[in-house]
Amino acid sequence: MRIMYEKCAAIDVHKKTVVVSPRWTPEKGEVKTEVRTFGTTTPELLAMTDWLREWEVTNVAMESTGEYWKPVFNLLEGEFGVILVNASHVNQVPGRKTDVTDAEWLAELLSYGLLKASFIPPKPQRDLRDLTRHRVNLVQERARVVNRLQKVLEHANIKLASVATDVLGVSGRQMLAALVGGESDATVMAELAKGRLRNKKAELEKALTGLVRDHHRFMLAQHLGHIDYLDEQVEQVSGEIGQRIEAMSQPPDSPTDANTPTDKSGAEPTEPARLSWSQCVALLDTAPGVDKRAAEMVLAEIGINMAQFPNENHLTAWAGLAPGNNQSGSKRKNAKTREGNRHLRQLMIQISWAATRTKGSYAQALYRRLVGRRGKKRAIVAVARSLLESFYFMLLRGEPYQDLGSDYFEKRRKTVSVDKLTKQIEKLGYAVRLEPLTPQPIPA
Repeated sequence: MRIMYEKCAAIDVHKKTVVVSPRWTPEKGEVKTEVRTFGTTTPELLAMTDWLREWEVTNVAMESTGEYWKPVFNLLEGEFGVILVNASHVNQVPGRKTDVTDAEWLAELLSYGLLKASFIPPKPQRDLRDLTRHRVNLVQERARVVNRLQKVLEHANIKLASVATDVLGVSGRQMLAALVGGESDATVMAELAKGRLRNKKAELEKALTGLVRDHHRFMLAQHLGHIDYLDEQVEQVSGEIGQRIEAMSQPPDSPTDANTPTDKSGAEPTEPARLSWSQCVALLDTAPGVDKRAAEMVLAEIGINMAQFPNENHLTAWAGLAPGNNQSGSKRKNAKTREGNRHLRQLMIQISWAATRTKGSYAQALYRRLVGRRGKKRAIVAVARSLLESFYFMLLRGEPYQDLGSDYFEKRRKTVSVDKLTKQIEKLGYAVRLEPLTPQPIPA
């Protein structure tokens, strides 16, 4: 086989140690290799880097082992061509993996160019991704605390959630504050209702009549304070995300775009994106089910330069929204969706549920078309994949979302729809005669 990298190395990453195997593969001559183990502390990793320099290594490969590969990648990035390998891809390559160490086997595969690099975004995008994922964790924690608060209310025989849609709305929050403050008169607390909730004062009086003890008041105060703290944290993180996006939207100081992968990252050079990050956020905001926060999260995962994905199918497969390939001969069997970016997959499912509730949208029509015969879960995954493909072309072309409309499938299958409706009317005992409508002249 042709040698792609004459001087390369591979690293088998563990929690406390890394096994490094540099490899020299000259066109003529004996292959030279060596295996050495280093610790994972920064001084030991720096010693490993110096050792790789002595071997004049140009490219390094390592498997994506949990979070343990990141400290190694931080020191190698920018100096070596680092290839992060998916472990499942390596296992599919036949070889002598049971007879040699993982590092030696990876180094041999790398020298022949048989390893495929995983997508690793640049540092600014990785930092933005950490912030958006942290915000998701805060929002999820807030939802858990709200459920705990509701549990305390049930223990105290307070049925506020049965009357008020949002327990933590303006009215509900004032009632809870009065309850924590020692108020026990349900009539007084019901008077705190605002807006349309005042029409339910009689029901509120019944719902706010309970067996509230000092223990319940203490627990409610604790949960409300925790919710306020989480709300403050979410606002701070959202503000930081906005600042990062604005900073990333500024033109780079150097001719090389910060969002453009270079040869050192292990990926092929690509052209810089035409739109800035702020413009891309506004662009995705035009799609159904997407708001500013969701757009920020999508871009943090996939970036703004779609040249890093060969086509839309690669993006959907990377997100875990593409069906698996289970085909034998001419028979194609059902297969689960592939594993991918679980954060992006979860986000796209949430966006899709919101999009299906947009009246007159293509997403709603697609969901209704599939849900009857494929079920809710498969239908919503299909909608998520369709929307992600739309995002790909929106970012690639710099164009806003263009909805195909809820009647897209009827227009595409006009003849089939007409025949189906005609047969339904004939079954009811009516004769049907169809004539095309004459276009009416447009008045001057």
